[in-house]
Amino acid sequence: MQLLRIYNREMTQKKAPGIRVERKDAESVRRYLRERNLLRNNLLLKRDKENVYFPIQDTQGETLLSYPIILEIFEEKKRKPASYKDIVKVPKEFQEVLPSSYDVIGDIILIKLTQDLQPYKKEIGDALLKAHSNIRTVCQTAPVSGELRTRKVTVIAGEHKTRTVHSEYGLSFHVDVQTTYFSPRLASERRRVAALVHPGEIVIDLFAGVAPFSIMIARYAKPRLVYAVDLNKEAVDLAFENVKQNHVLETVEVIHGDAQNITKMIQEKADRIIMNLPFSAHRFFSTALSIAKKRCIVHYYDILKEEEKQPRIDFLISVAEAHGFHLADFSIRTMKSYAPREFYIGIDITATKMPT
Repeated sequence: MQLLRIYNREMTQKKAPGIRVERKDAESVRRYLRERNLLRNNLLLKRDKENVYFPIQDTQGETLLSYPIILEIFEEKKRKPASYKDIVKVPKEFQEVLPSSYDVIGDIILIKLTQDLQPYKKEIGDALLKAHSNIRTVCQTAPVSGELRTRKVTVIAGEHKTRTVHSEYGLSFHVDVQTTYFSPRLASERRRVAALVHPGEIVIDLFAGVAPFSIMIARYAKPRLVYAVDLNKEAVDLAFENVKQNHVLETVEVIHGDAQNITKMIQEKADRIIMNLPFSAHRFFSTALSIAKKRCIVHYYDILKEEEKQPRIDFLISVAEAHGFHLADFSIRTMKSYAPREFYIGIDITATKMPT
């Protein structure tokens, strides 16, 4: 066993050209070497009490910066695997069905596994931890379900926790992946919507969750007020925490309640409404119009098959007409794949009250 350890250590070492520099001069020499691409990136520098030894590219010379070039033994850097698939231990026949994508929320990975992969979930979780040094927990997750938009989450590797802090665009969001809904894949969409908000707008985020849309708008636009509404008490508690942490208490008002009762909770009309409730947002479209100003922008999100897009738009138009609104300027974006042939879409809609 001892011979095996020695052999493995020798396999990670390499003799290469280098220079020996006194510790007091090491930082300036390191910068000089790096700026000129003379430093070997695949080898680790080494130190003793008095000197630092830099592995360098072969310069075909005898000196560099007046330091003699010597042959030295350096440790090779451990190569980080390109993917967890490179190191996971599963039978060969299951390699092709390993998931290629998964969500990273803070220091937690959420991954969906087929039934065939269930016997190997621990091995998959361990491989993900090894491939991502910043990850502390790997969870297997089921699809979002129920009116509170939660999902069944099972820790399969790492620390047994479901709460984390997720960062995007300089903001931090406390999230519990077990009890609240949060999609890191909507980060650029949240930033895009914030860039569209005009100064002084009233924005109502009907299904706010932990309030990432609301906080992004409050921090990167100049709305007069943003109402962040959600039925999930766990999400509302985290939203309060996030509003405080991101210093938008004066702009974001968090409300715990059912969007169907929005007119009882908010007396103001909205310049802009966010409806991020895939699969169910269409059921609340008439409610949204009841709090819309005479001209209002609606950011509507849904999960649909390609052939379902036009019927959904036709439905929204019919609901709007019943409430005296005309819909125009439909801007439809397919943002991500949700399941085979199903896509997460976003629609920007301009709703205008028709004269009576």
